[in-house]
Amino acid sequence: MGIIINADDFGMNEHCTKAIAQCFRDGLVTDTTIMANGEYFDEAVKLAKEQGFFDRIGIHLNLTQGVPLTEGIKSCDAFVENGRFFHRGNRIRLLSESEQETVYFELCAQIEKVQSAGIHITHADSHHYIHTRSVIAPLAVHACKEHGIYKIRLGKNFGDIPEHERMHNAEFNQWLQRQKIRTTRYFGALRQNTDLRIFDSTEILVHPDFDRDGVLIDRCGTENGFPTGMKLPNLGQITKLTLFSYKDM
Repeated sequence: MGIIINADDFGMNEHCTKAIAQCFRDGLVTDTTIMANGEYFDEAVKLAKEQGFFDRIGIHLNLTQGVPLTEGIKSCDAFVENGRFFHRGNRIRLLSESEQETVYFELCAQIEKVQSAGIHITHADSHHYIHTRSVIAPLAVHACKEHGIYKIRLGKNFGDIPEHERMHNAEFNQWLQRQKIRTTRYFGALRQNTDLRIFDSTEILVHPDFDRDGVLIDRCGTENGFPTGMKLPNLGQITKLTLFSYKDM
């Protein structure tokens, strides 16, 4: 099969959205996932149409940043504070039945907003890996299946990741396979695989952005308000593996 290089956070804000568009122009990524509640969503859709990667867009499910699309979830303090999503890391408490319903409706609303923009969603992943959490996973998979999405990102299973995370992800990945979901065999982030020992049938995650000098980087943090990270390489040339897209998987 080869490798997929997916750019997360399309539509989140202006600078990362324009960085992702440049990545497509430069042949550095094969796919992207769009954030339905991102502040630059409409402009991202327009860019994708203009630049011809409109058929390589998945959905970046989001319960950790920005303003929710639905009113119901705003009363769920596990995810929302002062009307906005916030990130609790991996510490997500058990949800009541009504809270599960509000989360499901929010995820559906995000999918439907992307589809209403005319995008045929190729696959799904999530902001801060929220779809891999045991509390959220069944809701995310159900929402995806209900909207015809059967390709979903694995939990990280190679690269420099903590053992407890590796064990959790192994359980999630096995569960995902039992749900008849299509995946790559491996998934990892570029910044955790800097030795570039990349296997066949792998998805590589990148967060394209511009540093303070306007250099295209894989964002891993910020310094004095500017994104920081390593310069984005051309993985297709470096690994000598064939590039392919989620739309062709």
